Amino acid sequence: MSTDLDPLLKRLHLANARRVWRDLVQRAEKEEWSYEDFFRTLVTEEVAHRRGTRLARAVRAAAFPFLRTIDEFDFTYQSTLRLTTIGSLLSPDFVTEGHSVILEGKPGRGKTHLAIAIAYRAMQNGFDARFVTAAKLIEELSEASRDGRMRDALALYMKPQLLVVDEVGYLAYGNDAANVLYHVVNDRHIRRRAMVFTTNKHPRRWGKVLHDDDLAEAIVDRILERGRLLRLDGPSVRTKHLPDDDLAFDDQPTTGAAKVSGKEVAEFPERTCGDNCISEPSPSRSLRVSSEPTRRSLLRSCW
Repeated sequence: MSTDLDPLLKRLHLANARRVWRDLVQRAEKEEWSYEDFFRTLVTEEVAHRRGTRLARAVRAAAFPFLRTIDEFDFTYQSTLRLTTIGSLLSPDFVTEGHSVILEGKPGRGKTHLAIAIAYRAMQNGFDARFVTAAKLIEELSEASRDGRMRDALALYMKPQLLVVDEVGYLAYGNDAANVLYHVVNDRHIRRRAMVFTTNKHPRRWGKVLHDDDLAEAIVDRILERGRLLRLDGPSVRTKHLPDDDLAFDDQPTTGAAKVSGKEVAEFPERTCGDNCISEPSPSRSLRVSSEPTRRSLLRSCW
């Protein structure tokens, strides 16, 4: 039987079925499976193998600096975020409908972890993704623009169904930073391609780091048209192992560490950009700007 079946499975490119069918035959005989049960199990094994292979290939292509999942994200360190808040970011609709999200917060709050987890869930849902830092994206496209290769370089960031742009505002950029980032955001916005951004600066401050207030406003405007702004707050997960005194700067008095325990309420400075500014999302309500006039007026009031 193996002499006849192996070449047929090979010709059909059913590599995993070739590896497992003999074991399944023995199991089927022992457990008295029907022909239908045997065939269903064989096909299920093949589908699962292909899904795993595709996922592994997609992870390599995404160029993540590390792999994280949503199950590994510790929400107990977040005073403004809960799993229910980001449920829509993990659904297939987030990608198919071309939504976006800006994850804003201080260093160590888990922004990159969460961004990668969202992208990985998209891969599990059958989509492809790409990860890039804002500095690398801007540098590559700026160089391509000078060399007359902008169209080809831009195509690399148009293809993925989900693009993660990490660390907007962390480093200094060239004078054309806003211009090249606008091309990426605008083209993906037109194509309804999903995007995830992480930043340590509120979007109203992007004009300063990108050297162009008008283009920065246009960038954020397009991201938030079908997107959300989520703030990650709470203590840094990177320094949670340190004593409280080690976290105080030399010129600052040591105070009790902010705790998220249910008994002591963490105190964080309130933002002061005005009553009309984009509000911070609460654990039970996240920001969604759906009206075009309202969205634009909110953005202008924050600039």
